[in-house]
Amino acid sequence: MKEFYNRTAPSREKWKRRNRFYHQSLQRYFSFVIAPNSRVLEIGCGLGDLLNAMKPQPGVGVDFSEAIIARAREKYPDLVFHVMDAEEMTLAGTFDYIILSDLAGCLMDVQKALRNIRQLCHPHTRLVISNYNFLWEPVMRLGETLHVKLPQPKQNWLSTADLDTLMNLEGFQTVTVQKKLLFPKYIPGLNFLFNRVFANLPLVNRLNLVNLIVARPLPVADTDYSVSIVIPARNERGNIENAIKRTPSFGLSQEFIFVEGFSADNTFDEMLRVKDAYPGKNIKVIRQTGTGKGNAVREGFEIASGEVLMILDADLTMPPEELVKFYRALKENKGEFINGCRLVYPMEKESMRFLNLVANKIFSLFFTYLLGQRLKDTLCGTKVLFKHDYLSIQKNRHYFGDFDPFGDFDLLFGAARLNLKIVEIIIRYKEREYGSTQISRFKHGWLLIKMTLFAARKIKFV
Repeated sequence: MKEFYNRTAPSREKWKRRNRFYHQSLQRYFSFVIAPNSRVLEIGCGLGDLLNAMKPQPGVGVDFSEAIIARAREKYPDLVFHVMDAEEMTLAGTFDYIILSDLAGCLMDVQKALRNIRQLCHPHTRLVISNYNFLWEPVMRLGETLHVKLPQPKQNWLSTADLDTLMNLEGFQTVTVQKKLLFPKYIPGLNFLFNRVFANLPLVNRLNLVNLIVARPLPVADTDYSVSIVIPARNERGNIENAIKRTPSFGLSQEFIFVEGFSADNTFDEMLRVKDAYPGKNIKVIRQTGTGKGNAVREGFEIASGEVLMILDADLTMPPEELVKFYRALKENKGEFINGCRLVYPMEKESMRFLNLVANKIFSLFFTYLLGQRLKDTLCGTKVLFKHDYLSIQKNRHYFGDFDPFGDFDLLFGAARLNLKIVEIIIRYKEREYGSTQISRFKHGWLLIKMTLFAARKIKFV
């Protein structure tokens, strides 16, 4: 195989020009996943075009072909290239992203390569793999016969399930699987119709050429973290004290941050009273400067000192006693973004109106398709994540824009953009004991639909 790649090195740029549309599409997909100015390693980098397009700082490429690496060094002198075999790598250090683009099919021992890669990961590394859909094997062989595709040695045709099994064996967990590129040639009009519309439809996307898999390493640690619990509240005077009394003790330390939003029932005064009544608790009280729950959560997170950030809705329909489950899931690395799910256990009477329930189920189906991760309840107010991940979401918020007054979609879209592993905690949704819901089913429902469609264009139809 090495001899084949060394022999074909001079002609590979010609083949790349011939298949320019495929390579440009692949660069666009990877650019959505990989943040610029990150430490990026590409194994099987070829001439370094994809690695360079990711704007890495630094960028390191590895390939076993001496001839190809020599050409890559000439073409991109700012990048670092090594002649190495993926199964015998001796690199030092760790990387933010490790790319295997169209490589798994060429490896002699995929599991051995993954074992080497695991040593180059820190806890937040993302492994990004693209490989061909097995259904395309006859088409790819025909393309080689017709000289419209670069000839390849005999390939391993690995399904996404095969790769998931191999990654699990070597300490990786699949985060998302996206299927891209239904029509791999550029024909104006047809290209948009097939690759931006049809290629993203459920069932049809099973026919796409490229499987794009994002995985994360699974470190094992038993570390406790400090916790900040942000409680946005508007007209929730009767629930404030119970939020303190009913929250169990967990984590290295806890702080409670009440964020009051222009209440008409003296909620702010009650917050101050509770703060004085529980001097043994670390309680902060602020009034939000903007409007909406999303703004309240952001202002609460802004002053939070904990390593773990939690949102607890002040209506207490998500029981505060359940917060320890969210904390354990994050601490034990079961996921990186922990979301509540209210739609499994039977609900108490009046806890959720019928139309709200139907809307939640529709949103859950669409979000599972949209994010490439299973998500049953998009609108549960309780969400938990590490502060450093929230800061990354905040930094990349410009990608979607500041358009979510509720904060749920803002965090979910941001987590998906960072390829955080989303895990749901099933809870029993309770009827509120004080006050009434402040959600307008039709007005807010239409806003949620518009936000979802906007995000679909930014996430799926790229």
